[in-house]
Amino acid sequence: MSVELPFAPVDSIIREHAGDLRVSADAAEELARRIQRRGATLAADAAERAAADGRKTLMAADFGAESVADGDDLTLPVAPVDRIARLDIDDRFRVAKDARVALAELLEVYATDAARGAVVLAEHAGRRTVQAEDVETYFALVE
Repeated sequence: MSVELPFAPVDSIIREHAGDLRVSADAAEELARRIQRRGATLAADAAERAAADGRKTLMAADFGAESVADGDDLTLPVAPVDRIARLDIDDRFRVAKDARVALAELLEVYATDAARGAVVLAEHAGRRTVQAEDVETYFALVE
């Protein structure tokens, strides 16, 4: 599975929480991979809800969103999130714009939580750089 999400916005999310720590490219790549997997899973679940309702379009409510913020306020770009949403769903489904933004919001919260956790782990290990192993360890602890 190729990674659809650009690493730069993911790197920005980690750096936002890293303080004085450096961030390895591998950490951003690992987090992008995890975000993509999570997004594809959430979209597949949303597609099941839409299908159960007899719809071919995924809506924000299918992702549990009651309201959707402006997509311009997000760090994660919505276009790659749209491609992520389509990875594991049938081609007969469409993804509404508000659903793409809702998914991007969910994934940004997911990424922020992971970034904060990875930073804590890097600091605990006494390193000055957040590495992929910190991201992996965070997910091993929370999943």
